[in-house]
Amino acid sequence: MKKYFIIALFAGILFAGCEYETERLKEYAVHGIDLSHHQEKVDWNIIAQQQIQFAFVKASEGRRTQDSLYCLNWQEMKRVGILRGAYHFFHASTDPTEQAQNFIRSADLQYGDLPPVLDIEEDEDLPREMVVQNMKTWIALVELEYSVHPIIYTHYKFYNKFIAGEFDKYPIWIAKYGGEAPRLGTNQWMFWQYGNRGHIPGINGNVDFNVFRSSLPELQKLCLSGSMLSGLKNQTASRTLLK
Repeated sequence: MKKYFIIALFAGILFAGCEYETERLKEYAVHGIDLSHHQEKVDWNIIAQQQIQFAFVKASEGRRTQDSLYCLNWQEMKRVGILRGAYHFFHASTDPTEQAQNFIRSADLQYGDLPPVLDIEEDEDLPREMVVQNMKTWIALVELEYSVHPIIYTHYKFYNKFIAGEFDKYPIWIAKYGGEAPRLGTNQWMFWQYGNRGHIPGINGNVDFNVFRSSLPELQKLCLSGSMLSGLKNQTASRTLLK
């Protein structure tokens, strides 16, 4: 009986720890959020007043899914002057070319927007070589389309198993909750999602909190430039491939 009490007590403490509200990290200068249709409608006028410099929103998932609130969020972020980025939720076992097509059709990346994001969190029980190759296919097609290195979002375990040593030239957005800042060996994270229970005016319920490791001018340098976008018009190879 005592054994079960101790187990129940430990589980209760662990659960309570997961319920803690995420506090803003004051030691960083550039803050952001990421969201999808799960946050439902948000008030971007209010969010823009909360020292939020950037936001990533879900654009697409898998072969065909487009986030139902992507278009609204995308327009609103531009209107209020928040640097905006779009991400694709990647399924490792689904055709990566079709997933790249879905993202390119869904995301309306323009001058001044952040690079596209590949969000990958599960290997879906595939061999490592297949996961890596499918990632490389999606990244190559999207990179060809936008003339910029996509950002890779993932968590520690996935990073160490699949990304370290394979995608070192790509910007990393790492999810690690609580404690010290992430350490990725010889690589460095560019964005850190440090909690998923943030609360700010303008959003009902929880939202993910993120920071950028450097300054706002450095973040702006990451954004798509006019030269990048003019190059898109001449990249007939990628558009032919994606038909």
